[in-house]
Amino acid sequence: MEERRYTFNKNERLCSKKLIDRLFAGGNKSFPMFPLRVVYMPLAPEENTADVSILISVPKKRFKHAVKRNLVKRQVREAYRQNKYILLDVLKAKESNFKMILAFIWLDNKIYPAKLVEQKVKKLLTHIAENIQ
Repeated sequence: MEERRYTFNKNERLCSKKLIDRLFAGGNKSFPMFPLRVVYMPLAPEENTADVSILISVPKKRFKHAVKRNLVKRQVREAYRQNKYILLDVLKAKESNFKMILAFIWLDNKIYPAKLVEQKVKKLLTHIAENIQ
C-alpha cells in the first residue's frame, strides 16, 4: 500500500485562464452544500494538469476585508487537503483515467468554524465521487 501524502502542491491549483473559462462556460455540473457551491468538470487524460485541480473563490461582495476572505480560503484549502483522497481514489479506480477540475465558491456572508467547513467539503467530495461512478 502506498503512503498517502496529504499535501497541496502548486500543480493542484487551477491557474489556467482557458480551463477556468471552460469550467464556467456552462453545461458543467454544480450543486450547493451551504455555505459552499462546487462546480466541476471532467477533463481528458491528455490535458496537462494534476489528477484533480481546484479553484477557491470567496467573492469580495461577501467579505469586504481581505483578511476574512483569506481565512475562508485557508479553511476550504485545508479541508480539501485532508480529504482529497475521497475523490482521488475513485478517479484512480476508474479505467478511463480522466482528470477533473473543481471550483469551490463561498455563498454566505459569515465565517463558519473549520470543522463545519471540513464536513461540507467532505460531503461535496463524496457526492462528486458517487456521481462519477
